[in-house]
Amino acid sequence: MEVELTAPNGKKWTQPLGLFINNEFVKSSNDSKIFSINPATEEEICSVFAATPDDVDLAVNAARKAFKDASWKSLSGTERGALMSKLADLVAENAETLATIECLDNGKPYATALSENVPEVVNVLRYYAGYADKNFGQVIDVGPAKFAYTVKEPLGVCGQIIPWNYPLDMAAWKLGPALCCGNTVVLKLAEQTPLSMLYVAKLIKEAGFPPGVVNVINGYGREAGAALVQHPKVDKIAFTGSTATGKEIMKMAAGTMKNITLETGGKSPLIVFEDADLELAATWSHGGIMSNQGQICTATSRILVHEAIYDSFVEKFKAKVQEISVIGDPFEESTFQGPQVTKAQYERVLGFIKAGKEEGATLMLGGEPAPQQGKGFFIAPTVFANVKPTMKIFQEEIFGPCVALVSFKTEEEAVELANDSAYGLGAALFTKDLVRAHRVAREIEAGMVWINSSNDSDFRIPFGGVKQSGIGRELGEAGLSAYCNIKSIHVNMAA
Repeated sequence: MEVELTAPNGKKWTQPLGLFINNEFVKSSNDSKIFSINPATEEEICSVFAATPDDVDLAVNAARKAFKDASWKSLSGTERGALMSKLADLVAENAETLATIECLDNGKPYATALSENVPEVVNVLRYYAGYADKNFGQVIDVGPAKFAYTVKEPLGVCGQIIPWNYPLDMAAWKLGPALCCGNTVVLKLAEQTPLSMLYVAKLIKEAGFPPGVVNVINGYGREAGAALVQHPKVDKIAFTGSTATGKEIMKMAAGTMKNITLETGGKSPLIVFEDADLELAATWSHGGIMSNQGQICTATSRILVHEAIYDSFVEKFKAKVQEISVIGDPFEESTFQGPQVTKAQYERVLGFIKAGKEEGATLMLGGEPAPQQGKGFFIAPTVFANVKPTMKIFQEEIFGPCVALVSFKTEEEAVELANDSAYGLGAALFTKDLVRAHRVAREIEAGMVWINSSNDSDFRIPFGGVKQSGIGRELGEAGLSAYCNIKSIHVNMAA
């Protein structure tokens, strides 16, 4: 049920391979497995058991039993918070191992996983641990004849489906508020990147969570994911992933009227006005699209630049890409960009690059595979200029290191271009005019707007989109509302 692994950085660890149900790792009911591939070398790391619908049923029943059991149900918010804080401490203690696993399985640079992704898990768990005994109801004054108050109650069993681009972060974003509010969880991992959260499952048991409170399963979306979404004993589904899959989940969840939270696709604009600090804009624009190999739902992949500074900005932006986007072994300290997560994603991104060339956009940089020692799903950071709003690379989510640059004449045109999308997750704008900044921020159709930065998210601030970028919010105090019901209680004082 486990295997000893050694990473290229010399780190050794015991990797769980099973389905984590009732605080134990178990085989799948039919012994089926998923192979996990190192995207930097295209070599197999190990194989993990893949859940069947029967296994999903086992996990859901374990979560349902735990939800009703006094070992969890009777805990005070303070006690739940203490368990979450203990888990956060264990994640911090195992930071190097978790960063190593994430680098190996996902392809993101080890330095990034260690300095950004693992700390995000710790911060989110500690944040919601603090809220566990502070998520209050209200007493509502309706006159002396009635005493009315509300209480916030957990929903029940939460099915949570996480993506492959941020396996650790996205799991924390979902587990944190769910556990804070007293729910139990069946966490379905992305089949492409299951390893890091299986290791965290060991830490969940070590932290002292009762059996069945958190269950972690591997499996294919069409099989395990669909079974989880449609299960009658699951009260809520939270999903992060593509818009197309999100729509399918909405349909499947409708059968049992499940509470849903969806964080789906994006095609976020970044506007550079003529008075912007070009050095600042170029630096943040680079990070906004090229970080995490471009595999970010909020990636500012459409850069809209005022015509008066367009040529100057393009040159500065190109220089930033050439300076910072060092492609290489994810375990090397100098590496900024690792491989795309899978061969399928690698081929998808190259397909968009081909479409950009064929539709007449000007290729300024990259646009080709960038194998390292003849291996890996690496793609050179790609910059297209003179992009038209009708082009595929302007309208569709690429999810790779590929950016489209467009010029505009007026503020009104910039806003129109920014909103010319089915998506509305994030947006960014650069200007020294703060009056304009606030005005444009209100006009942009997005759940989040960064002024003079990009993708500068924070676990204390709500995260989510509008239009086809999702339903609901994660993070911040707002993230709690997705995981509790408000019950109103009326007392007739004249009785």
